[in-house]
Amino acid sequence: MTAAQGVPAPHVYDILARTAAQEGVGTCFALLGDANMNWATRLAEAGVRMIYVRHEHCAAAAAMAYARKTGDIGFATVTCGPGLTQLMTALPAAVRARLPMVVFAGEAPVGKGWYNQGIDQAPFVSATGAAYVPLHHVERMPVALRDAFLQARRERRPVVVGVPFDLQERVWSGSLTLPEPSRALLPRLRPVPPHPDDVADAAAVTDAARRIVIVAGMGAVEAGAGPACQALAERLDAPLATTLPARGLFHDDPCCLGIAGGFSTETARAVFAEADLVIAVGASLAHHTADGGALWPKADVLQIDLDPVARSQGRPAARHHLRADARLGVEALTAAVAPRPAFTRGAALAQRIATTPADGARFDIAPGVHDPREVVRALDASLPADWEMVNSSGHCSYFFAQMPSRPQDRFLTIREFGAIGNGTSFAMGVAAARPETPVVLFDGDGSLLMHVQEFETMQRHGMRVLVVALNDGAYGSEIHKLRAEGLSDAGAVFGRTDLAAVARGFGLEAATLDDLADLSHLIDRFAAGTGSMLIDVPISDRVISPVIRRAHPGLEPVAG
Repeated sequence: MTAAQGVPAPHVYDILARTAAQEGVGTCFALLGDANMNWATRLAEAGVRMIYVRHEHCAAAAAMAYARKTGDIGFATVTCGPGLTQLMTALPAAVRARLPMVVFAGEAPVGKGWYNQGIDQAPFVSATGAAYVPLHHVERMPVALRDAFLQARRERRPVVVGVPFDLQERVWSGSLTLPEPSRALLPRLRPVPPHPDDVADAAAVTDAARRIVIVAGMGAVEAGAGPACQALAERLDAPLATTLPARGLFHDDPCCLGIAGGFSTETARAVFAEADLVIAVGASLAHHTADGGALWPKADVLQIDLDPVARSQGRPAARHHLRADARLGVEALTAAVAPRPAFTRGAALAQRIATTPADGARFDIAPGVHDPREVVRALDASLPADWEMVNSSGHCSYFFAQMPSRPQDRFLTIREFGAIGNGTSFAMGVAAARPETPVVLFDGDGSLLMHVQEFETMQRHGMRVLVVALNDGAYGSEIHKLRAEGLSDAGAVFGRTDLAAVARGFGLEAATLDDLADLSHLIDRFAAGTGSMLIDVPISDRVISPVIRRAHPGLEPVAG
């Protein structure tokens, strides 16, 4: 009790919960244990919405999607030891995607000589590329926690805060005045204009090129450079494309080639093959964006970016650079280059893009299963335009990425670490960020079954998620690669789990899609309901994505 007021003095966890709540995070994804449950309970009482998941990995992965969707910081909490080690797949993915996150993790009590969940947590976190901040000085804990939020926002990566739970339980004897929140301390960074000499150099390179393609990445999305890129494309008679995370930025442009990289359509690959200049706007020029250099074999690259690079992920990236905010750099280049008459950007290219399938290979489809490409075309035609879409990883993600009518701000893709099993978590993060809008999760059966327990989380928290599962009864990428090597695929084939029955067991509505004509009815059924729903779609395991076929040239389509 305080002597003056006769009320209990706060514990350290009380002050830390107030400090975190003051950061304005809004939502925390949590799994409770001894080392974080008192703090998390106080955080909920402070008004922060808590999403209680069933697996620690899912807390971090959901926070990733929440950060990407809101443009704000993702926030999660786990206990010490095994709670912390479960994050080792999510953290490197968040680092590579440059997602700002704070994870409040408990630590083993420092006052005990031995604790069964005690482990040196810092090396695990540091190995992923995330930052680890141990809070062991009680009086500095509120400021140190605030500084972790500041670091995450400034560096755009996860920061894991480790707090021994015996220190959390101490009675707080310091000031009750909370530190100033991180938002108040962040520098106000206005868009950086380009240097005039750099603009002149970029214009000279551009004017000398004959066939140009403009590729926009997440830097262009965040800078609001979409309209500027379209204006530059009109001036240069250049088609547009995007990186995979930025897909859909130009969904309404008839001369948008779609995704640049391994997921490029046949038309896009043909156009890129003839390009002699690629202008990359706010794109990191990752290995997959250039398809390892195979996508534009004859082209120089001009990169417009705040942090331009010569090499990226082990390969040459760009020879020409314009250092600037994406929008301001594109606008300056547009004003400096000579206009060109329309030749490439015309009705012929628009018609080719609109009518040529992303992948025209033919496969024999056995009775009772669907061609995943036909399923995706039906989904694109049937799903409401304003619903949120979430694409997972794995073989099926190529097919789901081919939905050209979907705008970027309604379609989330995070694939930087290439891990499957994240779909349910990402869908929960988007549902928490956009609670007023239905969310559609596209996933494969192998990926979905890794964290199927989160169906219960969706239902318990009243999330509106429509899960569309392409069910080939296997790990799709692995069966095709094993077959290409002439090896047995038995280790990657598990049979078609009755996903609809599994979903019903967790309280979801569910159906198996035997006839594509029933798809619209099922979507309407979900729209009329109040909870989540799963559609189990049996697909052929003989349809091989172009990504796999290019990596294994001997793997040819099987068609009658």
